Amino acid sequence: MLLARKGYKVLLLDKASFPSDTISTHIIFVQGILKLKRWGLLDKIIASNCPVIRKVAIDLGPFTLEGSPPPLDGVSDIIAPRRTILDQILMDAAVEAGAELRENCSVEEILMSDGRVTGVRCRTKSGAEFIENARIVIGADGRNSMVAKAVKAAEYHYHPKQTCWYYTYWSGVPIDALTMHSRPYRVVGCIPTNDDLVCMNVVWPSKEFHSYRSDIEGNYMKTIESIVGLSEIMSKAKREERFTGITELPGFFRKSSGPGWALVGDAAYHKDPITGQGISDALYGAEKLTEAIHAGFSGTELMELALSRYESERDEKVMPMYDFTADWAKLEPPNAEKLALFNGLYGNQAQINRFIGTVSGTISMQEFFSPENIGQIIGATAA
Repeated sequence: MLLARKGYKVLLLDKASFPSDTISTHIIFVQGILKLKRWGLLDKIIASNCPVIRKVAIDLGPFTLEGSPPPLDGVSDIIAPRRTILDQILMDAAVEAGAELRENCSVEEILMSDGRVTGVRCRTKSGAEFIENARIVIGADGRNSMVAKAVKAAEYHYHPKQTCWYYTYWSGVPIDALTMHSRPYRVVGCIPTNDDLVCMNVVWPSKEFHSYRSDIEGNYMKTIESIVGLSEIMSKAKREERFTGITELPGFFRKSSGPGWALVGDAAYHKDPITGQGISDALYGAEKLTEAIHAGFSGTELMELALSRYESERDEKVMPMYDFTADWAKLEPPNAEKLALFNGLYGNQAQINRFIGTVSGTISMQEFFSPENIGQIIGATAA
């Protein structure tokens, strides 16, 4: 969409047909919302009966930290659209901008010549093969990216998988906040989404995946019933869809560009979904990559330098959240330092809002977790 809006000839290939669903956290935080608004798409998403979420609740057991992130450019809302809705709106916008879409089309080979990617070989659902050449091939094809494998994109800052997930959708759940119930080695997340449904995910350590999978519904419900108050809320709820599960969730960065190719979204940088950053980061990456490609093609900057800058700026921006996410995904009981922080936050609404703002992207990690700010939070409790 962004490249086509700048006048480039874009071919969009997807093995799926649309609308279609995919595994997702659903959540779009403030910085992602600002981009969708700027691109003219936010109103369409909200008009799909997607609720605007204005509160975040982190249930720690003894108490809950609930609040709203401080606004960024006047925006503090969160949305969590179904991917059947979001992806269709993005796809339509790309086609409207002039991109050519070929659905039900599998990319079977990345073509290369003298170390440079030159195009792709594809196969349609009917079995017809074709080759398309391009000045750049962009892999927006997820954590198992075939583009990344073809170019042997190096990985760095690797974290092994830590969690496994099952989720489904429920009606009749009176929850309007983005809610995380955090317990030792278990998390239940509640995400209000389209059509008055709540996407509820249950998270276990990945080493317990086979035990979890042996009785998906039983273990899922047993975990929910262990959360005081949540089982009562769910007593009148109705499950509307099948369970969806995933466990291969390592964290990594990949070398994200080279001669004739680039990576974006989860193909370029992946982390555990426990902090719900994936979609917002993908929107950010799409915008930064478009800027870099445009700088290279327009001649205002060497393509190699522009793409290198895209990677380095991305890494600098997301690394603090990447580390924070990897730590939270351990699902371990809070240590003394975290307990002191949580106790310090309890009853301090302004700082609770700022803590929530770090996850929502309106307050920087460096700012909130600075020694001065943490000292103020913990010091106030001690006093």
